[in-house]
Amino acid sequence: MDADATRSQLAAALARVAGGDRAALRMVYQDTSAKLFGVCLRILKDRSEAEDVLQDVYVTVWRKAATFDPGRASPITWMVAIARNRAIDRLRARAAGRLEPIEAADAVSDPAPAAVERVELAQQHQRLIRCLEELDARHASAIRAAFLDGATYEELAARMKVPLGTMKSWIRRGLLKLRACLER
Repeated sequence: MDADATRSQLAAALARVAGGDRAALRMVYQDTSAKLFGVCLRILKDRSEAEDVLQDVYVTVWRKAATFDPGRASPITWMVAIARNRAIDRLRARAAGRLEPIEAADAVSDPAPAAVERVELAQQHQRLIRCLEELDARHASAIRAAFLDGATYEELAARMKVPLGTMKSWIRRGLLKLRACLER
């Protein structure tokens, strides 16, 4: 049977379903259940739920067959739309069931620092910058490169063309001065 004949036969069966013909519903089910089940299963990814939704789809087809208009859509398109909408409704209901009551929001912590903590961090940052500016420029540059950029003492000594021991001394003395400045 070609596609047009199948479409016409299905449209005629839906018209009979609208009149309460159970045999016509059985025929519609036999001709469309595999496709509609596939739509439900693809959306829900759970066989049991897809079967439940498929049953709801045919209950809807039974109740709303009179609203089917063959001039607007093919019978299978109309039923796929019903199946898709029912499956999406089930997904939404499943997601809504996992929602916590609003009272549980008090127990949810916000990982972002509070306003007071952010102000304190900004003040500490400013103090650190001010103290770094008080250091000798070479010492401050070495400390920044070592602790902010992750450069090793060896890399810094090569970059600044000084012996390794000198670089270690600069950083050690710079850190001691920085500590004293921050403790004021």
